[in-house]
Amino acid sequence: MSNIKLFEEKHVRSIWNEVEQQWYFSVQDVVEILTESLNVKDYLKKLRKRDPQLDANWGTICPLVEMIAADGRRRKIQAANVKGLFRLVQSIPSPKAEPFKQWLAQVGYERMQEIENPELATQRARELS
Repeated sequence: MSNIKLFEEKHVRSIWNEVEQQWYFSVQDVVEILTESLNVKDYLKKLRKRDPQLDANWGTICPLVEMIAADGRRRKIQAANVKGLFRLVQSIPSPKAEPFKQWLAQVGYERMQEIENPELATQRARELS
């Protein structure tokens, strides 16, 4: 299941991994929102340089996951599950970090409700259409 989540009216690409039973979110989208950087790739390079522990575990924290890329095609892009996003957000000095953590917790909570009551997922899909 692929989906677009909204944080402060900005899109965050996401996809639900059925096997792992968890959401993965586009790292690029999250970093762009939190930093308002014009060059997210450059920001990530600098971030990884400043935080050697994050850099050493980058592939584990932000694996490549197939989802819709910025150009509209399905591609493998850097993504992170909720745990990975919390780790990433802690390394980004941004006043938006705390509201983003709350938003992320809400997204997780809504998904848990949908698992318990699939009718909620159908209802939410209708509301988004």
